[in-house]
Amino acid sequence: MENAITEEGKWEVLDSEYLFRRPWLTVRHDKVRLPDGRINPEYYILEYPDWINILAITENGKFVFERQYRHGLGKTCYEIPAGVIEKGETPIEAARRELLEETGYGEGEWSSLMTISGNPSTTSNLTHCFLARGVKKISGQHLDATEDITVCLLDESQVKDLLAGDQIRQALMAAPLWKYFAGKL
Repeated sequence: MENAITEEGKWEVLDSEYLFRRPWLTVRHDKVRLPDGRINPEYYILEYPDWINILAITENGKFVFERQYRHGLGKTCYEIPAGVIEKGETPIEAARRELLEETGYGEGEWSSLMTISGNPSTTSNLTHCFLARGVKKISGQHLDATEDITVCLLDESQVKDLLAGDQIRQALMAAPLWKYFAGKL
């Protein structure tokens, strides 16, 4: 179906103020009028920059995964490479940069896989998901000061086992993996 995402029923913002602004988290308080005239005086939006994630597959069919500690859950998890789109970057530029920085992998054939939202009710950003086939190791990692990432190469059956066993906790990463396996793109 085309045009499934529209602005039908859009709320009117009557007042808006920022409660908290930091590089990785901005909290906005809106007072809104619903289409039927009701007023909601307390609606909160978390503003983040747009994100990217990459389903990267090596020349010999291995999936490039990462293991890193996630403080929100207090757990170390398997994830696909991901990151923030920096100002001035296109989503594909950010995806190529993040894959190389976090894993040392690059090149290959790239295509857009999907664009999703973590929670369109309360967050303002989108996650642009890419499929990169035939990537190869071309450098070492170039991690940020707060990153501690272990690169893992997994075969298709291991990735399917992680998904089926509820071991991919990041929903924005599970979605493109499920889409990939559902359509075997």
